[in-house]
Amino acid sequence: MTTTQIEKPSPWHRGEIEMQRAVGVDQRMDEIGRRVLRDYLLDQHRQFFPQLPFLVLGSVDPTGAPWATIVAGQPGFISSPDIHTLAIAAVRQLSDPADAGMEDGDPVGLLGIELHTRRRNRMNGTLVRRPYGFDVTVGRSYGNCPQYIQLRDFDVVGDPAAPYAGEVETFEALDADARRVIGAADAFFVASYSEENGREVDVSHRGGKPGFVRIGEDGVLTIPDFAGNLFFNTLGNIRLNGKAGLVFVDFASGDLLQLTGEAEVVLDSPEIAAFRGAERLWRVRPTRFVRRRAALPVRWSTRQDGASPNALITGDWDETAARLKAAALADQWRPFRVRKIVQESATITSFELEPADGAVAIPHLAGQHLPIRVQPPGAQRPVIGAYTLSVAPSDPFYRISVKRDGVVSRYLHDHVREGDLIEARAPAGDFTIDALEKRPAVLLAAGVGITPMIAMVRHLLFEGFRKRGVRRTYIFQAARTKAERAFDAELSALVEATGGAMHLTRILSDTDGADGDDYDLLGRLDMDALRAELPFDDYDFYLCGPPAFMQAVYDGLRGMNIADQRIHAEAFGPASMQRTPDAGAASIPAGPPPATTSKPVFFMASSKEARWEPGSGTLLDLAEARGLQPEFSCRAGTCGSCKTKIVQGAVSYLKHPTAQVGDDEALICCSVPAADGEALQLAL
Repeated sequence: MTTTQIEKPSPWHRGEIEMQRAVGVDQRMDEIGRRVLRDYLLDQHRQFFPQLPFLVLGSVDPTGAPWATIVAGQPGFISSPDIHTLAIAAVRQLSDPADAGMEDGDPVGLLGIELHTRRRNRMNGTLVRRPYGFDVTVGRSYGNCPQYIQLRDFDVVGDPAAPYAGEVETFEALDADARRVIGAADAFFVASYSEENGREVDVSHRGGKPGFVRIGEDGVLTIPDFAGNLFFNTLGNIRLNGKAGLVFVDFASGDLLQLTGEAEVVLDSPEIAAFRGAERLWRVRPTRFVRRRAALPVRWSTRQDGASPNALITGDWDETAARLKAAALADQWRPFRVRKIVQESATITSFELEPADGAVAIPHLAGQHLPIRVQPPGAQRPVIGAYTLSVAPSDPFYRISVKRDGVVSRYLHDHVREGDLIEARAPAGDFTIDALEKRPAVLLAAGVGITPMIAMVRHLLFEGFRKRGVRRTYIFQAARTKAERAFDAELSALVEATGGAMHLTRILSDTDGADGDDYDLLGRLDMDALRAELPFDDYDFYLCGPPAFMQAVYDGLRGMNIADQRIHAEAFGPASMQRTPDAGAASIPAGPPPATTSKPVFFMASSKEARWEPGSGTLLDLAEARGLQPEFSCRAGTCGSCKTKIVQGAVSYLKHPTAQVGDDEALICCSVPAADGEALQLAL
């Protein structure tokens, strides 16, 4: 006899699933939802709600408009006679627009939030009218995370049992006072609902820095959506029916500003990347406002140290506008002031940089490099160098950490002082790390190769705090001597701050008199060291260091059957690492073949032409031979400094470049004219 297993329906409705799928967590959230969503109240929740002096409630009026409101009372006005019921002893407030959706049998959403502890719990269900107030029969209930809540202490100053006797102000457009309240808010509450499985109402908290809600000239409110529990109750509801109701509380005066209107979720906008901490945006176009001054009998005072740590690391709209303005300067050389110089080791010096042109720095990805331009004494023209940024995108300044090696590096070490200006362009590069990847990471650095790794560690820690989970990481730092090992104290402090999520192994090839506290292993960073320190697991490997080190470690990893796609590497200068593709892996498109006969090349901006001959070198060599001075740095296709617009024709690459390049662009340092097609014209 066989039995057929009946699959349980998803605990989420279609809108929530669509939002979860958009960020790739729908399968994980299906499992979590079945575990944490309950149709009853836990004992700890039954004890929590009676402590509260207020309850946030969401309802839907007969026209289908959602409203959020506050129901207040002395602590104890909420009780739980059984695990399926919350009883609220509160006088009916007919002046509240949310009351129209609070008739017997109406669905409502509830949020219990304790501002002085940051605890909160959510539930929804069906309202039942009682002589003393109303009950809510639980539909589903669950705990909620404490992020973005400002700490506030409360005091009940009025009579919660008294109906509101003040003026009810209604209006259809924001007035100056409403703009002031919204513009200064660091929190609000939002009601939304879905009809997917019968009407279900939700109400939730939103918080950020004061002013995190932007008011457009047309009155539309734009709100950044930060990292949360990934349930997407609010945004899932908005995705389905495009409606939301908000309530802003003046915590000092007890004023309530309620609004309802049309809402939309924004998943693709330049503002998302520009607003620090934003995962997406959502907008509300209010259609009706209600203001009741001193409507609440509760007052709150903000604690001096009460700012939410999660809110503090988010951005604001002024910064966002500045970042968007800076993005328009991405292809330009901009002046940066050296704000600080730090000697990191015997051979490596860090230079902290801040914009000196009134614009902000363009956000980068951890592991990317910064092209800089300087003019050393005696040089006839500026010289370009590219240096890995050794700070995370969340850090408030750029930092390059430079080994004394090469013309630009020596100039920085010998001539640049704090307060001096250097030029820089937008960060670039593909050697980056995903902080949200579940597979553990192994960072392997030798010498100055630690610079992208320190940026990655800083980024992983920041994102781990923001997303409540640091990616498990193993860091191997190799140096010849302790004196040449950079970022000792900084790296140790970062690893310690992860609470065990990261493990650091320091290797010296020459102890140079150091004691055992200065290193974990003596010798080389090789496969034996990795086998001894790494638990058995599936890893992503990140390599950075001198060419011989890179090739040896790469070959060793491939010899241990580590897939090529699991090994990420950043090479120095013109050196490149020879890779062995995985069996069956798609090959990199070869592109058009190089010309085998003489080809004319036109430099359009300079009104010059030249003839390229097979074996004569790259297009950069040809341009220099004609007296042009194109920008370049690596001459290997890794930094992107020589990127040039193709006006007509096509190029062929002598080696596949690692820098990003568009279809209508050429990296002239490693390309030549293609065999076929129109005559090559470059915007030089």
